[in-house]
Amino acid sequence: MKYILLLFTTFIFAQQTQFVDFKSVNGQLKLNAKEKSVSGFVDYEFEVLKPLDTIKLDAKNMEFSKVAINQKEAIFVNTGKQLQIIYNFEKGQNHLTFDYVVKPKQTLYFVAIENAEVQIWTQGQGRYTSNWFPSFDDVNEKMIFNLGITYNKEYQVISNGVLKDKSSSGDLVHWQYQMKNPMSSYLLMLAIGKYDKKEFTAKSKIPLEYYLENKDVNRFEPTYRYSKRIFDFLEKEIGVSYPWGIYREIPVRDFLYAGMENTTATLFATRYVVDSIGFEDRNYTNVDAHELAHHWFGDLITAESSTNHWLQEGFATYYAALAEREIYGDDYFYSKLYDTAQQIKFASRTDTIPVLNAKASSLTFYEKGAWALFVLHESIGDKAFKKAVKSYLKKYAYQNVNTQNFFDEIKKVSNFDLVQFQKTWLESTVFDTPAANALLSKNKAIQIRLEVDKLKKTPIAEKLDFLRNTLKSDVYYAVKEAIVDQLENEKFEAKKELLLLALQTNNIQIRQAVATTLTKIPEEFRSDYETLLNDKSYQTQEIALYWLWKNFPDHRTAYLDKSKNWIGFNDYNLRTMWLSLALSTPDYAPNSEDLIAELISFSSNKYEATTRQNALEKLIAFKIINDQVLSNLVSSTTHHMWQFSKFGRDTIRFLLKKPEMRASFDRILPNLTPDEQFQLNRLLKE
Repeated sequence: MKYILLLFTTFIFAQQTQFVDFKSVNGQLKLNAKEKSVSGFVDYEFEVLKPLDTIKLDAKNMEFSKVAINQKEAIFVNTGKQLQIIYNFEKGQNHLTFDYVVKPKQTLYFVAIENAEVQIWTQGQGRYTSNWFPSFDDVNEKMIFNLGITYNKEYQVISNGVLKDKSSSGDLVHWQYQMKNPMSSYLLMLAIGKYDKKEFTAKSKIPLEYYLENKDVNRFEPTYRYSKRIFDFLEKEIGVSYPWGIYREIPVRDFLYAGMENTTATLFATRYVVDSIGFEDRNYTNVDAHELAHHWFGDLITAESSTNHWLQEGFATYYAALAEREIYGDDYFYSKLYDTAQQIKFASRTDTIPVLNAKASSLTFYEKGAWALFVLHESIGDKAFKKAVKSYLKKYAYQNVNTQNFFDEIKKVSNFDLVQFQKTWLESTVFDTPAANALLSKNKAIQIRLEVDKLKKTPIAEKLDFLRNTLKSDVYYAVKEAIVDQLENEKFEAKKELLLLALQTNNIQIRQAVATTLTKIPEEFRSDYETLLNDKSYQTQEIALYWLWKNFPDHRTAYLDKSKNWIGFNDYNLRTMWLSLALSTPDYAPNSEDLIAELISFSSNKYEATTRQNALEKLIAFKIINDQVLSNLVSSTTHHMWQFSKFGRDTIRFLLKKPEMRASFDRILPNLTPDEQFQLNRLLKE
């Protein structure tokens, strides 16, 4: 009987939103960092639209108790993936209540920090919130979420919405958050950590809260340099008031992506927490603008299916570009569009999936989606474009949308040929280079860039005068960077003059292009190349230090002395580079044991994945391998960041090709954690 019932209910689950409208949920949660668990009481309010016998919530690997409908005990089935409530549901309002416990396998992460501290954060998109909170994997089920979280008083606790109440009880504090408007479950968030917070107010009076870990407070200005300006710009540019009442930005350790637009609270990777030097190479500006734009395009209106995903990522990418145009100017905007056009064009040789396809690549959804909007904006004019976007957002606020919904609003303001536009930009995998270049050529810098690119295969003697004059001109730096890149495979004597001119621009990016492309440095160019060590760029310094050390063994001591106190980004890129070079320079480091211990410590789980991978790459490349290094390498295979765990597995596979390394791995196996033993055993058996 149950089997038949479940078959029937599974049939209607695909259309549950037609039978039931979940209105709001109140969750009162406790988190246990030691056990890596979540427990709580949940109260769902919902309306039955058509009679049915079963409703379901997505809930992965959870335990339930006290399950009740309107305070009466309910029959339920826990499939391990769903909570299914079996009941004779009639039309009308209802409450579903229950207690639950879960140890999430993904989506909610407990990141250990030194001194038994922890950071806890969530990532719902692509991972499903139903791994830590019983909810809905279907983005079309929107509701109002109100979370209350109890945690240790030493920590800040952040969730969606306005903080309505905060109460203490001994060592615990209860934080009660409240929202006014509905959203999809994947946007539900939680972040817990030891943070400092700075508060601002947007021009529209929206409260803005910017968080940083206590240790990073001196990096506040460069990290959040343009954040308030971006907020004010996007509100004005989009033409619809920010729809969520408050906005927060919080960096979290070992984040899975660059950033995530959880409603009212963007989480972003700590790699964007920078000082003023780090700002030159990896600042938060673009990610900041992209995630904020999603609060309209994604959070306020949500694509009804993956096929329409460009309505989120294409829009967020395009509006982020508009925000950067406001900050950095037209040349930056057009140069970035030019670069993404080149990427899309190159990828289209092998990528056969267009924008309007659920399986499209990130490059297609994000960059080609943004290009489609740029073309549309330019084609119908600024006034019409803004009017259509504003109407589209207001008409479908707090609802789900598809591409046709957007096009319907365009049709009201323009007779632009949307059929052809859709074929060219959303359904074809070919990139329309002539149309793109025609739009880009409105910018003088791009006109020159196109001339530079036409000369790629021209002998250097024939283009020398043009390249020389361009490097001496005041054209935008990206054009000069392209010239340096073009010189990479030329003989040194032929390009020496141009490289000197590039260095003399004193532009960080152009000089970095010299550092990157000139890996065999002639003695006559050594002193010029050495000036790169003084650039205010941690990336340039790392590149220059390595190639100078490699090319000029007689000068290694001088280079190492100069750089011995360098640290670099917050992933310690310069320090780990220095340690590996110092240990690989005979007779340089009398206290090599201390240096080895320091480099190995960077590969341990006291540090973030990027630092650990940095250190492990250097330890293995420079053949500094012992049992501790191998143990730290195996530990990486159990990490929640797939990029880092994949690096660990691939590196172990590479090392196992040597018989002596297999014996070393066998030796450390008994001392590993059960998870680590499982991963290593799998690799040993391959």
